[in-house]
Amino acid sequence: MLSFFLNVDNSSWYNKLRFMENKNPKLTKTRQKKIISLVLAYWKRLLLAALCMVVVAGANGAMALLVKPVMDDIFINQNRDMLLLIPGIAILVFFLKGAGTFGSEYLMNYIGENIIRFFRESLYEKIMDLPISFIHKEKTGALMSRITNDVNIVKGMVSTAVINLFRDFFSVIAFLFVIFYRDWQLALGAFVVLPLAFYPIILFGRRVRKFSTGTQETMADLNSFLHETFTGSKIIKIFNLQDFEKERFKEKTNILFRLEMKKVIAKALSSPVMEFLGGLGIAFIIWFGGLRVINGSSTPGTFFSFLTAVMMLYDPVKKLSKLNNTIQEGIASASRIFDVLEESSIIMETKNPEKLMGRSFDVEFDHVDFSYNDNEAPVLNDINLKAAPGEVLALVGMSGGGKTSLVNLVPRLYDVTRGRVLIAGKNVKDLSIKSLRDHISIVTQEPILFNESVKENIRYGKMDATDLEIENAAKDAFAYEFIQGFPQGFDTIIGELGSRLSGGEKQRICIARALIKDAPILILDEATSALDSQAERLVQKALENLMKGRTSFVIAHRLSTIDYASRIILLKNGAIKEQGTHDDLMAQKGDYFKLQTMQTAKG
Repeated sequence: MLSFFLNVDNSSWYNKLRFMENKNPKLTKTRQKKIISLVLAYWKRLLLAALCMVVVAGANGAMALLVKPVMDDIFINQNRDMLLLIPGIAILVFFLKGAGTFGSEYLMNYIGENIIRFFRESLYEKIMDLPISFIHKEKTGALMSRITNDVNIVKGMVSTAVINLFRDFFSVIAFLFVIFYRDWQLALGAFVVLPLAFYPIILFGRRVRKFSTGTQETMADLNSFLHETFTGSKIIKIFNLQDFEKERFKEKTNILFRLEMKKVIAKALSSPVMEFLGGLGIAFIIWFGGLRVINGSSTPGTFFSFLTAVMMLYDPVKKLSKLNNTIQEGIASASRIFDVLEESSIIMETKNPEKLMGRSFDVEFDHVDFSYNDNEAPVLNDINLKAAPGEVLALVGMSGGGKTSLVNLVPRLYDVTRGRVLIAGKNVKDLSIKSLRDHISIVTQEPILFNESVKENIRYGKMDATDLEIENAAKDAFAYEFIQGFPQGFDTIIGELGSRLSGGEKQRICIARALIKDAPILILDEATSALDSQAERLVQKALENLMKGRTSFVIAHRLSTIDYASRIILLKNGAIKEQGTHDDLMAQKGDYFKLQTMQTAKG
C-alpha cells in the first residue's frame, strides 16, 4: 500500500515518513481520567447539554414516526383533520430539534473552549517552569505547535466528538424504539447487517491515529523550521541560500502532504464502506418489508415509517466512523500535550527551602563537577573558587573552556553533577529558587528584549518600578540620551528582540534592566564582545556603574576590557589553570600571557 502512494523508497523524507507511521501513541488510563475529570468539572452544563441532545434525538424519532400518519391518514385515508394537525406537529418537532441542537453545541463548545484554555495555560506554565535544559533540547516551533495546533485538535475531541457521541447515541436509541415499535420482525432482519458497519470504525480509526501523529510532528517540525529561517533571514540572504532553504521547505511540506493524503484516504474510505454495508441492510428491508405489504401483513405507512427510521439509524452509525477519526486525532494530540505536562523537572526545591536574605554575599564553588548529560564527559572538573562580597572575578579562556557553564550554576539554570555551589555559606539547592534568582542579575552577549516599549523592557527588572526609577536606571546605563531621541521616548516600541535598535543601544537597555533590579550578584556573559569600539566604551562605562558594590562574574572575550577585575580566572578544558591579578598572570608567562600577547598582536 505504501509503495502505491510513493514513487521512490530511498529518500530521507520516505524514511522519516515510515518512522512516523510506526508510532502509535496511547492515552494511558491516568491521562484519560485527567481529561474526563476536566470535562466532569462542568457537569451542570454537561447535563444540560445531554438534555438538549435527548430533545434532538426525540425530535429525530418523532420525524420517523410521523411518516406513518402522513402516508396512511393523509394520502391513503385522506383525513382532513390530520392534514392540519400533522404539519403543526412537524413545525414543533423541527423547532425543538433546532433549539436542542443550538443548546447542545453552545454548551459543549463552552466546555471545550475552557478545557483548551486550561491546556494552553498549563502548557505555557509548565514550559516556563521547566529547566533551561528542556528548552534547549526541544525545538521552539515544536513547543509552539503543542500550544497552538495540538490543543485545537483536542478541542475537536472534547467538544465536537462528545456532542456527536451523545447526540448519535440518543438518536440510535430513539430510532431503535421506532423500528421495533413499527415492526419487530423486520427489525431483527435489519440487525443482521448493522454490526458489520462497526468494523470500518475500528480499522480506519487506527490508521487515522497513526497518520495524525505523523502530521502533528511534521507540523511541529515545520513551525520550528519557519521560526529558524525567518529569524535567520539575514544570514540566508547574505550566503545566497534562499534556493537551498526553499528546497528544504518543499521536502518538509512533501512529507506533510503525503501524511495528510494518507489520513484523507483513511477518512474517505470509512464512510463509503459503511454506506455500502448499510445499503445491504436497506436492500434486505425493501425486499422483506415490501413482501409483507404485498401480503397484507403491513401497511405502506408502517413500512415507510420503518424504512425512514432505519435509514436515519444508519446515518448516526455512519457518523461514528468520522467521530472515531476525530477521537483518534485528539488522542494523538493529547498524548503529545501530556508528554510536556508530565515532564519532570531536574531542578527541584527541598521541602522547606530557605530564603536568601541580605545585600552582600560571597559565592563559592566547592569541588564542583558538571556535565550536561550523564553519558557525556564533564564540562567542569573539580572547580574550587570563592568570590568575596563585592569582588569582581573575570573568567577568561578559549571557547569551550566552561566559563558560561560555570556561571549558569549560580542561579541554578543547571545543577552541579558533584560538589556544591554556596552563597553566603548556604548550598543553592537548599534555597528557594525564587529568592535565589531575586538576588542575581545577568547581562548576556545576545541582548534579550521583548516587543514592548523601552519603559516596559527596563521595568522587567523590577515590575513595580516608577517612571522616575526607570529614567534614573537609563541614565546610569548611558541610555537616557538616545531613548529621548526616539519618536515616543520611553514609550517607543522596540520591535521583536529589539530589532529597531543598534547592538550598543540594546545592550545598554539590558544594563538598565539589570540596574533597576539592583541584585547583589551580577553575571556578565561577554556583554561587550559583539560591539564596536565606540559602543563598547559606552557600554563599559555603564557596566562599571552596574558592578559597583556587587559580587560580579565577568566572562570576557577581549582581555583589554577586564583591567578593573579584582581577580582573573583562566579556565581551560573545564578546570582552573591560572588565577590572580593581571600583573601576576602576565608575570607567570603562562596561558593568560599567551592569550594577552596574541590579542595585542592582532590589535
